Amino acid sequence: MSYANITVARENQIAVITLNRPQRRNALSLELMQELIAALSETGSDGGTRAVILAAAGQVYCSGHDLSEMRGRTVVEYRRIFDICTDLMTKIQSIPQPVIAEVQGLATAAGCQLAATCDLVVAGEEARFATPGVKIGLFCTTPMVALTRVIGRKRAMEMLLTGRAIDAHTAAEWGLVNRVVPAEALAAETRKLADEVAAASSLVTAIGKQAFYSQIDLDQTKAYAYAKEVMAMNSLAADAGEGISAFLEKRAPCWSGR
Repeated sequence: MSYANITVARENQIAVITLNRPQRRNALSLELMQELIAALSETGSDGGTRAVILAAAGQVYCSGHDLSEMRGRTVVEYRRIFDICTDLMTKIQSIPQPVIAEVQGLATAAGCQLAATCDLVVAGEEARFATPGVKIGLFCTTPMVALTRVIGRKRAMEMLLTGRAIDAHTAAEWGLVNRVVPAEALAAETRKLADEVAAASSLVTAIGKQAFYSQIDLDQTKAYAYAKEVMAMNSLAADAGEGISAFLEKRAPCWSGR
């Protein structure tokens, strides 16, 4: 498919989806969000893709919603914007492949939400993260959902109430970012992580990703009840047998995706 606001490339087993509105600071227009959903849906159904990198062109990762679309609309139109945004965030976490945000520059408001929603985040040293909606009269309520779940209540409230940006190293300390690398190494280090993720069985990775998000908000008793059933079923997979055999036989596994 061809897109107006994003690009999609394939690098061996890795799909690289790039926000491509640098002239608008990669703002999440309605059209861009719909294109991302379509690209992620297509990628998610591609059995040959083992990991996804969500990158951005230009100096800003994502500036959040396109504010030119956020004035003078009806409540129905606003609801549609936030419905599509929620669909996008849900899609990131529901496709079987891990999604890795490659963050350069600023990720703010819904752009911060986008990064926080991804399964993993690699950030350049110059990256910054913020939820500054309170400063323009539009509290970052939907970004709050993703942010609270990755950095906790007090730190999320500080970001939400002050609108102040945090740097990449603080974001890593708070759990929003997995690793911080020099800007010139960002692409290479993100691909290195993607390759590491892609080396596992695609079936097992998909099972694990789904299970992670299914159990994360359950209480411990329910989480264990769910997780032990998933693990029992996972044990029946051909790739589980192959992986255990390969370990015991001290050889590299040969995954079948079954």
